[in-house]
Amino acid sequence: AKAGLENARVLADVLIKGGLDIGAGGTDSHIVLVDLRPKKLTGDITEKALERAGMTCNKNAVPYDPEKPMVTSGVRLGSPAGTTRGFGVAEFRQIGEMVVGVLDGLAANGVEGNAALEKAVRQKVGVLCAKFPIYPNL
Repeated sequence: AKAGLENARVLADVLIKGGLDIGAGGTDSHIVLVDLRPKKLTGDITEKALERAGMTCNKNAVPYDPEKPMVTSGVRLGSPAGTTRGFGVAEFRQIGEMVVGVLDGLAANGVEGNAALEKAVRQKVGVLCAKFPIYPNL
């Protein structure tokens, strides 16, 4: 639990430095609520872009969200799966940087113009995950 919290806090910090807002200014749990409004993105589009880049998240409403529930102004990220896999602070820094990269590309290039970046990030995600196999003894 301690590692999960530390990893979530590192992830939140990287996202804040990357120009995103975090619900409550940080996290006290394994969940990071990301407010996408500073980058003028929505949760539905971001969720799909991160999925194409090999990262899973959920669109999520943020406090006082102006968007409809099926659109949202935020996404929810979590640390348990990566932490259980063996990711530490360094890996969560990398994950945060990859998330920021995908979102910056999405904001600058739109959905259609972000495919090459998403593909490159997906490869980086694959390399990272290969270092921490789910079933290392198989």
